[in-house]
Amino acid sequence: MTKIVDVRTKSPDELKAMLLDLRKEQFNLRFQRATGQLEAVSRIKVVRRDIARVKTVLAEQSRSAAKA
Repeated sequence: MTKIVDVRTKSPDELKAMLLDLRKEQFNLRFQRATGQLEAVSRIKVVRRDIARVKTVLAEQSRSAAKA
């Protein structure tokens, strides 16, 4: 689980890379669940919330950049 403080300290490029990695992980977890190989089912929820955190911070940064 990623802390929001860690996410806020990253640059937009780092956040976009992090978002891409999280989405790949989410895809792999969904694939494992469909084939019955997934052991840590709770990881899906954690990854989904991390994606939401990253997207929220990216939106905040873009709004603050638009105001400035």
